[in-house]
Amino acid sequence: MRNLPRKPRKRVGPAKDGRTALWLGPDEWLIIDEAGNDPLADCAKVTALHSAVGISHRNVGISVAGPAAAVTVNSGCPQDLSLEAFPVGAASRTILGKSEIVLLRTAEDSFRVECWRSFSDYVFTLLSEAASDAAN
Repeated sequence: MRNLPRKPRKRVGPAKDGRTALWLGPDEWLIIDEAGNDPLADCAKVTALHSAVGISHRNVGISVAGPAAAVTVNSGCPQDLSLEAFPVGAASRTILGKSEIVLLRTAEDSFRVECWRSFSDYVFTLLSEAASDAAN
């Protein structure tokens, strides 16, 4: 991945190398590598001043997809998830219940929820119960 998003709530990717870059804040990005490569090794080759931290074992990604995906995520997330406010490709750091998450809209009816591994049971249970409620 050669480019990083430069605007709030934007992403770049997924690229051919399996990476997606999410803008989290000024000078802060989350790089998701689905191909199992080593982004830190690639960062070591960069000559520009930067800081990179590996968090691959800290995070868990949870997919929420289907016609009630936005309702499911909104059960614990106060962010406006309408397509106008949070279009496909939008990403942000927010909360779900009592847990900090990074939320990425991957399609009109699907999201990727990134959370710390230590909160993953809580986040998954909250989303599972919300999905069950949304289905009724």
